Amino acid sequence: MDGINWVTIVYLVVLLVPMVSLQRFLQREIQAIFLLITRQAEISMALFSLLFLPGVFLHEASHYVMARLLGVRTGRFSIIPRKLEGGQIRLGYVETASADFFRDALIGLAPLVTGGIFIAIIGASRLGLNSLWTSLTQGQLNAINPLIKSILAQPDFWLWFYLIFTVSSTMMPSASDRRAWLPLILITLGAIGVILLIGLGSLLLAKLGTALLAAINAISMLFGITVLIHIVLLMPLFLIRKGISHLVGLKVV
Repeated sequence: MDGINWVTIVYLVVLLVPMVSLQRFLQREIQAIFLLITRQAEISMALFSLLFLPGVFLHEASHYVMARLLGVRTGRFSIIPRKLEGGQIRLGYVETASADFFRDALIGLAPLVTGGIFIAIIGASRLGLNSLWTSLTQGQLNAINPLIKSILAQPDFWLWFYLIFTVSSTMMPSASDRRAWLPLILITLGAIGVILLIGLGSLLLAKLGTALLAAINAISMLFGITVLIHIVLLMPLFLIRKGISHLVGLKVV
């Protein structure tokens, strides 16, 4: 693939696992903090859902709007949390009728797309996080400190930071959202295999290579911003949870 930046592709693949892991870890830490403070599972669940309400609403609204656009019948829409078996919490849901695997896959993917667009717009236009990510990936360490100061000085920084955090923490598709992805992935891989087999790969890369690279760069930056935000919150939340646990003499299992 001439012109394709393999470093960017590696960043994209490497960032995916820590992004998902960090989201789950921070959500567990926040749930533990609320539970240690309130000592009431119902109250802690309510506080947790309230904290992530903007992201949950965008997630479920994305499913709903995509389903309507694709002509798929929808049912109930809820952003009221509910405790499931195994201690898991369902923060919201949208009922949609079963359709073909293509439309089901698009409906399941919708929160990731809308969440990604939101983070890209706010992260770049309001906070300038794209510049910070570029400096980190290019090893421009001397530019990081001035960039951080500039980001912190942005108007309404904490509001935009909070919204990006809640959206990025809730935009990943759930297991039910991903149920139609396998056939779509297999068909896509099959189509790519046919294209390569008949010798059209070089032609398509010549036509679409620039757009493909731009898309990969954008997704890598999106994942990078998400990972950065969660890393920034990782240690403070961990220390807060440990401190509260020590003060009250309780541990969350």
